[in-house]
Amino acid sequence: MKNCPNCNTQLDDNAVFCAACGAQLGAPQQPTQGFVNPQPYAPAYDPYDHTAEFDTKDISENKVFAMLVYLLGTIGVIIALLASNTSPYARFHVRQGLKFTVVEILTVIVSLVLCWTIIVPIAGAIFLGVLEVIKIICFFQICSGKAKEPAIIKGLKFLK
Repeated sequence: MKNCPNCNTQLDDNAVFCAACGAQLGAPQQPTQGFVNPQPYAPAYDPYDHTAEFDTKDISENKVFAMLVYLLGTIGVIIALLASNTSPYARFHVRQGLKFTVVEILTVIVSLVLCWTIIVPIAGAIFLGVLEVIKIICFFQICSGKAKEPAIIKGLKFLK
């Protein structure tokens, strides 16, 4: 006969769990108070990656039209809508391209309205340059068949 290390109940020698408290026998006891289980790594789930929502055939057939959205801007959006309006993958990237267009237009408007400050148009020009770099990143993500929401754009809640 052996005793449970948790509640001191007498148990059979073959018992794996305590019948009284449910504690596992033969396993090292962990402190119950103040114990924090450290996470060795972050979860692999990315809430802004929508690639799994699309069919691989749809991605391969409409990848070029999705690329045009980021390469040609508004004209690319129009071409993608006309050429592959039934593709969910192309529509996803059209929505992202339209978000870029809205942010670019708002940036230009703010820069023009506050042009007398000189610093705002400079900051606006730098921001437009950053948006162009993000479009290039999106282009290369499409080359690898991804459907991720672009940086900066995904953080703008009014575009959801």
